Amino acid sequence: MPVERRERVLQRWSGARWLFPLKITFVIAKLLSHYAFYTMVNENSDNPSWKAIGYSVPVPAAAADVDRLRPRELGPAEAEAPSPRPLDSGVVETRSLNDATLLKSLTERGVAVKAGVSGAHHTVQCDVVIVGSGCGGGVAAAVLAAAGRKVVVVEKGDYFTAESYTSVEGPSMERLYEKGGIFCTSNVTTIMFAGTTVGGGSAINWSASVRTPEWVTQEWAREHGLPMFGRPEYAHAMDAVCARLAVTGGCREEGFQNKVLRRGCEALGLRGDAVPRNSSEGHFCGSCHLGCPTGDKRGTDTTWLVDAVARGAVVLTGCKAERFVLESNPGGRDGRSNRCVGLVATCMSDGITKKLRIEAKVSVSACGALMTPPLLRNSGLQNSHVGRNLHLHPVSMAWGYFPDSTPEAELSGKCYEGGIITTMRRVTARTIIQTPALGPGCWASLVPWESGRDMKERMLRYARTAHAFALVRDRGAGHVDGEGRVRYTPSREDVDELRNGLRQTLRILVAAGAAEVGTHRSDGLRLRCDGLRDEDLEAFLKQVTVEKGPMVPGHDKWALHCSAHQMGSCRMGSSPKHGAVDGRGESWEAEGLYVCDGSLLPTAVGVNPMITIQSTAYCVSKGIAESLARDNK
Repeated sequence: MPVERRERVLQRWSGARWLFPLKITFVIAKLLSHYAFYTMVNENSDNPSWKAIGYSVPVPAAAADVDRLRPRELGPAEAEAPSPRPLDSGVVETRSLNDATLLKSLTERGVAVKAGVSGAHHTVQCDVVIVGSGCGGGVAAAVLAAAGRKVVVVEKGDYFTAESYTSVEGPSMERLYEKGGIFCTSNVTTIMFAGTTVGGGSAINWSASVRTPEWVTQEWAREHGLPMFGRPEYAHAMDAVCARLAVTGGCREEGFQNKVLRRGCEALGLRGDAVPRNSSEGHFCGSCHLGCPTGDKRGTDTTWLVDAVARGAVVLTGCKAERFVLESNPGGRDGRSNRCVGLVATCMSDGITKKLRIEAKVSVSACGALMTPPLLRNSGLQNSHVGRNLHLHPVSMAWGYFPDSTPEAELSGKCYEGGIITTMRRVTARTIIQTPALGPGCWASLVPWESGRDMKERMLRYARTAHAFALVRDRGAGHVDGEGRVRYTPSREDVDELRNGLRQTLRILVAAGAAEVGTHRSDGLRLRCDGLRDEDLEAFLKQVTVEKGPMVPGHDKWALHCSAHQMGSCRMGSSPKHGAVDGRGESWEAEGLYVCDGSLLPTAVGVNPMITIQSTAYCVSKGIAESLARDNK
């Protein structure tokens, strides 16, 4: 739609030309200012407001040094270099290198290189190049390196370890998340959280390690014509993934928010399920979303990538993929008219003056459902499913305030303490209830603005306000239009599921003993629970709605969804008409080009997708290894 026409339509819908931009400006200003106020730190990595709201950085004070969360830069005194990190034998951190030291580092790690003297590129040669080091890329790197292939992983983010993580919200979000954690859909319906560091989403997720539900795998096998998901090999892949991550099913001590969720379910006679985690049963860390400072959580950066570099894989950090290199391939297999022969990438270092041309027998895009589609489009792929069918598992949150004087002794603690997700309530086949990680900055940015006094009072309650959310296996689908440009609107069915889930979430919070409950709707909908009668609660719940975003004209109420799971934007399909890649993960348009991340999934999963993505990547990369072995015969 032309800009002029869009403005006229918005003017007509909103009723006044100035109202729409003013509303959006207010939303953005509120979000950013509240977030910044509670995430800024002084030279001592402290914020004076934290004490007032009952918050403290959940790591020892000596570790809470913002400067620790920076890529390692070794000086000339190599003898005094810090102790080795798990990936040091294979990682090449390009931000601190120049052309000569980059080529030297690659050569020392067994990679064939050719310096670009007159051309625009340095040439790197390997068997497999993988873009992205998260749940898909990390697994693929390990499987293919174990098969004897020389693997190069290209990662635009930096490499951090448990000793690097500070749990300081602002700087950590800036360095570990896409767009610093403030990545909103272009139609302002949903805030998306995606990792951009070595380990990708597995480095900053909430540890939930839930296997793909059987009804989902059967649906994918039967309705989408993808037999892999119905075969024993997929179940075996889940076993292998859970074994490598050392997934545990119990939790010795739950944090405040999960105790609230479990207590509320018990009071209502509802079942609350324990959530498996890729950590020990004693793991009591509330800041894994900022990188686990204890090292207990097992992301790909401490598991699969460690396996990969032990077998000769190289991980290039601070290196951004630009495009895959396609060559004409007349008579290609199954109508594939192109063949992928490698990748062009740019190192984000002022000292490296040339791009890298990485020549490979197989190329893999594993940079996630938000970044794989733009990369494939930039490479010349035209399949209509590239960038479509995006699913986000939209989330709507509710909160309950539990004063320190709450009589239930088992509800002790603070909202930012303990495992982030250890209990889950399944509402329907499509809706679950879980608890989030919300530092004071994110928390403040979501709180509806009523007045300055109200905002201060809410923040004073921060530590004892429990949040829980309804998450839906969405049927509505969005689009990835380009890098950083995403459109998404939940379907009417999704909204109905979210509303019912949100209402049950509020019932659970009330049953757990909350003094006050509410939602994040813009009008600040809330209910005091002292002396609450059943009919009062029912009347309140009837008012609970799931509103559209602030850009939708004609609505005096609005809300934002959140998403930590992105799937389906380059989905598998039984033919080019049904998906961007085939059932083995290979592009329908280019031989030797594979996708190996959450964008592969045919639909939303309906549960935390880490195990599903890793298991799918395991199957896809096993297939790649077998294909390479056949080609060598």
